[in-house]
Amino acid sequence: MKTTQSSRARERKIRCRHRFRGKPISLLTKEQFLPNGRWMPLDMIDHPGAVCIVPFARRDQVLLIRQYRPVIKKYLYEFPAGTLEAGESPASCARRELIEETGFAARAIRRIGMIYPLPAYSNEIIVIYRAERLFPCQGVQDPDEIIRVHPATRADVRRLLARGLIRDAKTISALGFCGWYDHV
Repeated sequence: MKTTQSSRARERKIRCRHRFRGKPISLLTKEQFLPNGRWMPLDMIDHPGAVCIVPFARRDQVLLIRQYRPVIKKYLYEFPAGTLEAGESPASCARRELIEETGFAARAIRRIGMIYPLPAYSNEIIVIYRAERLFPCQGVQDPDEIIRVHPATRADVRRLLARGLIRDAKTISALGFCGWYDHV
């Protein structure tokens, strides 16, 4: 029996070589078979996944955080978010990050969406949650986090967007998932 090139390629195992292992990401080269029949190397970032939380303090008010991002050397207004720890569920991560970054816990939390922030070169998935019925809860921020909580109404969000102060893709996506982006 004659074997075609594409069937031989399908039989090849996906090869993966780590170039860098860090916390929480790794850079690797992965060779894989594509749907068009080509076998190719792919440099990619391996990420454990993350969450973004839209905390509603009231029906008409969300909690943004103003966080310093050292990579871009700027403060950004964004929703609380964080990376999943090993074995942690997205919902547990969302509850943990909400407390750590805002000092509030939620009596009700539900998944409202999911995004691939960098699908060309990362397998990261960000699950977006809506948190409601908040109550104060003592949290401890990570030592590398410089965060201030910023309550915001729809009008406040509209002004921040117009001034270019909300530039974070996950936050802009989350505004859409919770129905606020259509109104800004």
